[in-house]
Formats: sequence, C-alpha cells, structure tokens
Amino acid sequence: MHRLILTALLLAASLPAQDSLEQRARQHLIDLLKIDTSNPPGNETRAAEYLKRVTDAAGIPSELLGKDPARLNFVARLRGAGAKRPLLLMAHTDVVPVERDQWTVDPFSALLKDGYLYGRGAQDDKCFLAAELAVFVELKRRNVPLDRDVIFLAESGEEGSSDVGIVWMMQYAYEKIDAEFALNEGGYAMDTPSGLRVFHIQTTEKVPTRIVLQARGTAGHGSLPRPDNPVLRVARAVTRLGDTEQPVRLNETTRRYFRALAATPDYRWLTELLPRLENPATAMLTASEIRARDPELDASLRTTISPTVFHAGLRVNVIPNAGEAQLDVRRLPNETAEEVLARFRSIIGDDGVQISPAGLNRPASEPSSLTTALYQAMERVFSKAHPQALVAPYMQRGSTDGANLRTKGMAVYGVPLFEENDKRLHGNDERIGVANFEKGSRLLWDVVLDVAARH
Repeated sequence: MHRLILTALLLAASLPAQDSLEQRARQHLIDLLKIDTSNPPGNETRAAEYLKRVTDAAGIPSELLGKDPARLNFVARLRGAGAKRPLLLMAHTDVVPVERDQWTVDPFSALLKDGYLYGRGAQDDKCFLAAELAVFVELKRRNVPLDRDVIFLAESGEEGSSDVGIVWMMQYAYEKIDAEFALNEGGYAMDTPSGLRVFHIQTTEKVPTRIVLQARGTAGHGSLPRPDNPVLRVARAVTRLGDTEQPVRLNETTRRYFRALAATPDYRWLTELLPRLENPATAMLTASEIRARDPELDASLRTTISPTVFHAGLRVNVIPNAGEAQLDVRRLPNETAEEVLARFRSIIGDDGVQISPAGLNRPASEPSSLTTALYQAMERVFSKAHPQALVAPYMQRGSTDGANLRTKGMAVYGVPLFEENDKRLHGNDERIGVANFEKGSRLLWDVVLDVAARH
C-alpha cells in the first residue's frame, strides 16, 4: 500500500498543473531578464532578492550569502529522506555587458517577438536559472517525496569575478552546497541534417589560461624604423603563435564523444580518421583535416589561441616604447599551464617578449563520471525526448564554475536543456525561443524527478 501511495504521488507530480511549470518558468525568465546584472559591476543581489521573494512565497527557506552586499549568492534547500546524497542545481545570476547601440531592442526589456524572448542573459545563463527556479519551487508545490535533498545555488560573479561567487561559497559556505553531483550550464542539443538530435552532456571543460604578451623598445620618430620596435615584436609573436599548430591530445571525454559521432550518418567520415588521431605521428595533420570540415571539433582536440586585444602607441608618427597583446587561450584540461607557457616561449623565440598570465584562471579537473545516477538519469530522459536521439558526453570549449566544484570531487554536468541552433550568447540581440525554453524546462523537471524523487 505504501508503494502504491508513492507511485500515485509521483504520477501526480508528472502531470501538468493548471498554471503549468512551463508558464511559471517563462515568467521567471521574463522577470530575471529585466534585472540588469551586467558584470561589471554585477549587482547580482537584485536577482538574488527576486529568487528569495519567489521561494519565500512557496514556503521554502533560503539565504543570501557573500562578501559583497551588492553581489550576494542565493542558496535554498528542499529536504529529502536523506537516503542519498544531495543534488545541486546551480546557475549564475550575472551577465556580460552589452553594447546598447549594437542591439535592435532594449537588452533589459525581455521583449517577446516572433516567438523569441530577447534580453541579455536569455541564453547565458538566466534561461537555466529560471528553469531551475521553476522546477525547484514545483517540487515544493507538489510535495514530491524526495530520496535526497535538492539544493538550489544561484551564484554571482561567474562572468570573470568568481571570487564573490563560487570561490567564496567554497571557502566559507561549502557545507551549504556540498552534494553528490550537480546540474549546471554548459550542455546543449544540436540537430543534424540526417534528423538526429545530439544531446551534449558537458562532463569536462577547457581551461581559460589568458595571457599577455609585452615588449619594450626605444621610442622615436616614425620616419626612422627601429629593429626593437615593440609593435613589431609583439605582432611577430602573435603571428608565430597563430601560425603554429598546437599538439593534439585526446582525453576520456573527447575520445568517447568522437566515437559516438563517428557512429552516426552525419559524421561517418570520422571513422577512418579516429585511428590516425590516436597516432602521435599523424594526429596533428588529421586534426587539421577535421578543422577544414568542422572547426568546432578541431577546437576540442587541442589548446586554442585567439588574439583579442592589442595596445600600443599614441600617434601614427611616433614609435612607442611599449606594446601589448592579450590572447584568449583555452587550454586542454590534460595539459598544465606550465607546459603551455613553455611551448609558447619556444614558439615565439624572442626573449624580449614577456609572457604573463592574466585574468580568469579556472582550475583543471578530472572529467565527471559517466556512471553516476545523475548521468544515467539524463541518458534515460534525453533518449526519450526525441525519436532520433544521441546522448553523448562532451568537453566544452568555454568554461564554467562547475570546474571549481569538480576539484572537490563533485560530479558536475552541463545539462543539454536547450537546442543551440541560434548561438547568440555574449552577442548582440541575445535571445531564446519560447518553445525551446519551455521544452527544456520540462526536460529539467523530468531529470530531477528521475534522480531525486523517491521511487
């Protein structure tokens, strides 16, 4: 009889309510998009206070925590039976800045147009934040019996200032978010020409290892070229790095990902290339062949370098005494920063060009396991979500705060809730399709029920 009651409760939890989960998730997204949490300066407390109002109304206790009153983190917990370790739902509240003159709509208006919601954070990461909030509150509203606690963390500072967010939480309040595993941003779903939908579960990520190249020389009149011109020295260094192929290294995640793709009609061309990737003598040439067909795949095989900022000079007729270039380096997690910097120095071959680390440097970590209850739950849910579904682990070329939690032994997964056929994150006129968002919110509900509800 007890099991029958539990089964009935679970069935009720899976049925749509009159005011549906999807509707509430959409309203949360609209509300959050209207809150300007551009980092810098952040002001994420505004979003945290919104989350607290919503959870307070549902009768869920919560806390605002952090070192900066304007940049607080939000934490709430639903208690389960304690039979299993907690599940963590995590998302960040800050967004990158906007160039307003490049947008065709107000970036903080949450404009609904042609089936899309526009706003900074629509893809990164307020869509995920809103979906998690809706699912978290829905568990309470429906009194779903839980085998494990479900923790909801909304962190500040993910976009480049993690010291106020995940770093602070791990140092001063880790016991409040400690969990067996976590759902995070970083996954995505992709449709292929053959009709396949590939659900990418992020199990590891590349490591941002940003660097600055600096050179100094003798200032002088532009009419007399000088051999120690710092602009030339930095430019040569950037060109040498850009023109040199970086070594190829597979890891557990990328190896499985490439094998999964090679078994599909769209990527069958990979089949004969995979053995050559494993051979050090042919790996780099093979990766270059792959890049010609799919640059995204090549970027998962090696450390990448993108020059992004250059500073030098004041006037066109004056040779400056200093030049500087900033490079966005995304390092493979199975390479160390020391290895990469030593290789770069060798490639540049100029002792007059200094290489210095700069900015955000997240830690490298081991990939999250593919055998946890959470990963297996996602495999079940996403396999049923599309008639031609492929669920595969993958390495994200970007980075998230999930890397920090992996260093504590927590399995963190970027969950593929949303189809990424309209990539505008960090771009102008960022938006998300309403139908896409609502479908993803329902998938999140199914995953959380599968792994956390009492069966």
